[in-house]
Amino acid sequence: MSTLRVSVVTPDGPVLEEDFNMVSAKAESGELGILPGHIPMVAPLTISAVRLKGDGDSQRVAVNGGFLEVRPDKVTILAQSAERPSDIDVERARKAKERAERRLKDKQADIDFHRAEMALKRAINRLEVYNNNF
Repeated sequence: MSTLRVSVVTPDGPVLEEDFNMVSAKAESGELGILPGHIPMVAPLTISAVRLKGDGDSQRVAVNGGFLEVRPDKVTILAQSAERPSDIDVERARKAKERAERRLKDKQADIDFHRAEMALKRAINRLEVYNNNF
């Protein structure tokens, strides 16, 4: 079966560079399923899990926005941040989730609600990726 070379890169450096049979990612326009030979495209990503399927295994990577570039034999994800499940600090993610929920619940005038919502989405995404892999 043919494969795609998948690279996940952040400003801090590469997170993943492996071959997979399929990539599923959530773009701003909706869910994308990418197989080898896919037409070239570029799409902005949402805060979500990127699912990678290989021969007999699957992996998830928590991606916090960025862009997906697809070529027939390669997928490159340029993300603001990305973490494999083994790299996720679960306690830190739980605290970030609680802090964001508190800020949204308090509804104080000096709170940046959009920033708090994004922090909550990032924390939930990290926890879901961690929990679905362990």
